[in-house]
Amino acid sequence: MKAFAALVDRLSTTPGREAKLILIGAYLDRAPDPDRGWGLAVLAGDLDIPRLKAAAAKALILDRVDRELFALSHAYVGDLAETVALLWPKPPVLPKPPTLSDVVEAARLLPREELMDRLTGWLDGLDATGRWALLKLLTGGIRVGASARLARAAFARWAALEGAAVEAVWFSRKPPYPALFTWASGGEAPDVENQIALRPFMLASPLEDLERARLDLAEYAVDWTGDGIRAQLVSSGGDTRIFSREGEDITRGFPDLVAALDFEGTLDGDLRLLTPEGTPAPFAALEKRLTRETVSKAMLATLPAHARLHDVLFDGGEDLRPLPFRVRRARLEAWHGASPRPHLDLSPLVGVADWETLDRLRAEGGTDGLRLKRWESPYVGGPTGDWILAKRPPLSINCLLMYAQRPARGGARPPTEVTVGVWKGADLVPLGKTIPDLTEDEGKRLTQWILDHGRERFGPVRAVDPELVMEITFESVQASPRHRAGLSLRLPRIRQIHWDMPAKNADRLETLIGLM
Repeated sequence: MKAFAALVDRLSTTPGREAKLILIGAYLDRAPDPDRGWGLAVLAGDLDIPRLKAAAAKALILDRVDRELFALSHAYVGDLAETVALLWPKPPVLPKPPTLSDVVEAARLLPREELMDRLTGWLDGLDATGRWALLKLLTGGIRVGASARLARAAFARWAALEGAAVEAVWFSRKPPYPALFTWASGGEAPDVENQIALRPFMLASPLEDLERARLDLAEYAVDWTGDGIRAQLVSSGGDTRIFSREGEDITRGFPDLVAALDFEGTLDGDLRLLTPEGTPAPFAALEKRLTRETVSKAMLATLPAHARLHDVLFDGGEDLRPLPFRVRRARLEAWHGASPRPHLDLSPLVGVADWETLDRLRAEGGTDGLRLKRWESPYVGGPTGDWILAKRPPLSINCLLMYAQRPARGGARPPTEVTVGVWKGADLVPLGKTIPDLTEDEGKRLTQWILDHGRERFGPVRAVDPELVMEITFESVQASPRHRAGLSLRLPRIRQIHWDMPAKNADRLETLIGLM
């Protein structure tokens, strides 16, 4: 457990993909079996254990420390697991710390009362970092900035295996992945025939990175990008899964779509939700489904899942990826037209004769942009240049910084999230959060500015003087009753910080309403 705790602690404070890959590889080197498999499963999002309610952890610490001390500490630290970890009193005799396998097996098998007794002993035997990681694991709150795809990539690199080969077999194996570690040590590759497998997505290259003069539009099929997220729908041997482009298994959030998939094979499409009027629901509604363990009947009835299909990779056991797109598209159209499919439709192709028409369509269109696919292209994982994304130019607005969240585990580093807002009359209303993606120098300057202009704290969040203007780019704006502004931005990013712009020059809510 100590090695796992040290890993998640380091991952939560380490920026950069390469550094995270090195950390995960070092953990796989050091941790014994099956601990390393369970740790990898946590990072990959494959560990399924009953979650402990946060109130249970709170009750444990309130039996040991003064209630007022806990309240003050929690208000300052902000995170319950970290507060409990720091306040937990040291016992007279330290018991043996648990292994990660001890924790996982107990969480899966023991009744709640017995698990709570074990938890007390585990907390006594661990240091503050170990206690923090343990509580995060049991309450389902581990967030370390390492995606499921990154975890699989780290395993592939550590095992000296091809990433595509690992992706193809991963989802047919269960934690703690004994067959994968046998393969990594020189054994045979797991057999995935007639089993679920995620195939590497074919990705589009940005049009801006290519030379238009060398492209003949007559060689390409053109369709609109979807209003939701890219997804693979995979069905084999009676099992059906839905995978996001990031490689996350998101099946449990879309039971209505799974029930509608009566095929054997692999489809590529855009996953979204539909309103009762049949129009795409706001992206915020889709995000709710992505994070749900279970989906209510009301949600299924009011916002059903829908997939707009644009490619087919497998038809039964037949691998269609080597075939040209024109052949795959014909096979997809024939399959879809064979019977009614209420939760599925095909992405309609768009006639584009020249670049002027394409530019006009993508600027005026209601989605992220247009996708160009070379008619003769096979389906190959990653960007190859045969698929091109003519993305709609992003929208932008000048906002004011309102709140900044300090990094997990403290430290004088740039904030992990900031909240920005716009003027509504004489008041500021928050629009939502975004993650700063700044250069090292800008990050240091922003950190110092927050320290100089900080106001009251709300746990790990600090309010700041509403004086710093940030230009925010975003894909779209939509109505959202969950936000005080009544609007939310899709994929907001900080383009630049206007250090010298007066606060009064930040945009107003009416500007966003006009953009919507």
